[in-house]
Amino acid sequence: MELVERGHLLTEQVNPNSQNLDQMSALEIVDVFNQEDAQVIAAIASARMPLAVAIDCTAEALRQGGRLFYVGAGTSGRLGVLDAAECPPTFCTPPELVQGIIAGGAGALVRSSEDLEDRAEDGMQAIAHRQVHHQDVVMGITAGGTTPYVQGALQAARQRGATTIFMACVPIEQVSLDVDIDIRLLVGPEVLAGSTRLKAGTVTKLALNILSTGVMVKLGKVYGNRMVDVAVTNSKLLDRALRILQDLTELNREEATQLLERSGRQVKLALLMHWTGVEAEEGDRLLKQCQGNLRQAVEHSKL
Repeated sequence: MELVERGHLLTEQVNPNSQNLDQMSALEIVDVFNQEDAQVIAAIASARMPLAVAIDCTAEALRQGGRLFYVGAGTSGRLGVLDAAECPPTFCTPPELVQGIIAGGAGALVRSSEDLEDRAEDGMQAIAHRQVHHQDVVMGITAGGTTPYVQGALQAARQRGATTIFMACVPIEQVSLDVDIDIRLLVGPEVLAGSTRLKAGTVTKLALNILSTGVMVKLGKVYGNRMVDVAVTNSKLLDRALRILQDLTELNREEATQLLERSGRQVKLALLMHWTGVEAEEGDRLLKQCQGNLRQAVEHSKL
């Protein structure tokens, strides 16, 4: 295998503000991290336009029956899997709607498998295995931009007609890729040179939070800023569901509990039933007719 020189990449460069890191006190280490992490917020602000485009494109694709795939290796892959795994409990989505693909599979989540990121053909096979098609969205996540596994996956996804998104922490002049949406999160050199689990990992987590939450908002899974599609699967989430009902209606705790049970523990349906007077079956029909959008379902009930 040919060894590629990567020293020119922004993510591999040496940070002048932490050159004496091994001589710093614990407080000085905390301070230098704090100062450097401030660049994360600025990087998100600079990428606001492509992030917004990605939200709109992905929401439309999912609305038309597509799926969202995150593809990465190492830290980037783990963050993609994490974001995908958090969608079902937060938004009650089916697990296949948002999926994380990591080089090395599930085992790579808990142990280092970074050697597997060098195989572009594995990334291509992962896309073929999931039968990615033209309605799907595939986001490749790689801090340094050069990960063969991710590049192979994006190439295969593009050949299959999927919408492709590239998320990297290096400028486009350092690594250029033929994709539909290009998101660059430029946080500068790491405090520990080359350790992209630091600022690059943090900015990636923030960007994925924004992307997936924005998509779910566009899909009608949020009312105001409440997670009205929350999956009521434990006592904490049951309490949250009841508080949402109490906050958005004039019901007390006992009445909210009764309403929630009548709706089959579906907060969105419970609110629709309360606001419109329909029963669960009719409310469910209205929500399906409005593609799950609560506001639209309430308006439609008045027609």
